[in-house]
Amino acid sequence: MAGVMLRIPVTRLTADNILEFPGGRAASLSDMVLGFIEEPAAATHAFQADSMTSGSDEEEEDQAASVEENKAFWDEQHQLLQATLHRTSSIESKIRQATKEVLRETIDSTCCRCSREVAGDCRNCLQSEICNRLISLGYNCAICKSKWKSSASTPSGEHTYLEVLDNSNPKRGETRVVIELNFRAEFEMARASQDYNRLISFLPEVFVGKAERLRALIKILCNAAKKCMKEKKMHLGPWRKHKYMQAKWFAAFQRSTPGLLQVGGCGNRPPKPRASMLTFDLSETMPGFHFTAVEAL
Repeated sequence: MAGVMLRIPVTRLTADNILEFPGGRAASLSDMVLGFIEEPAAATHAFQADSMTSGSDEEEEDQAASVEENKAFWDEQHQLLQATLHRTSSIESKIRQATKEVLRETIDSTCCRCSREVAGDCRNCLQSEICNRLISLGYNCAICKSKWKSSASTPSGEHTYLEVLDNSNPKRGETRVVIELNFRAEFEMARASQDYNRLISFLPEVFVGKAERLRALIKILCNAAKKCMKEKKMHLGPWRKHKYMQAKWFAAFQRSTPGLLQVGGCGNRPPKPRASMLTFDLSETMPGFHFTAVEAL
């Protein structure tokens, strides 16, 4: 009937239809309602805990995989570097030995064209001295000055090094052997990782080798530099990239011998003396001097 409230006899709530909670306590209606409210929350917390544990495990696995990947990379670079450095030809060994002897004699010398105390302290004079001595030993040696223009990804620059051209084997043709006096220093980085520094430590201070070998070394070392900066989450400078480093020894260059100007120059005419601003007071008594703002080192 309308308006009649249905009453449930209390006697119907017997031991048979009462829910039991752990511990034997009878469940009241409020317990049942709260149970339905709390159980999903508890399940949610359990799910979140499992998710956090699962995420933590995945992160640890990713870190472990990353460590193994990095170790494999550096091990591979060490193997490639050692294999490339240890391979050599007879002409490379011959020029390398001659360069060592010349270097030993030159560093012991106390004369220098630019008036420095020791020839070994001046790169330009050292290159000239080594070039002259190798020429006197019968090698077709010259100083090479490479120069390249800037591009979208590479800044402009220039570099000097020594080169020996060998034509002793007609079948093989002309062989280009590069001599770089500061090879290791060209690849050193101030904020490099321990793995990169360890790799660089195997490089010789003075490199003497064929152009093909130099290309291979540049590729290995530039890949290592890129990996190093990526691990440290730092930007790799454009002057450290493969294209720029390769340009130092493989961009267009001019070949010259000491005491001679570059091709197209004025032959054996000696260079004009120069003075710095520090000797400007001598201009009246020495009018033949050619003055520059900064002394060329």
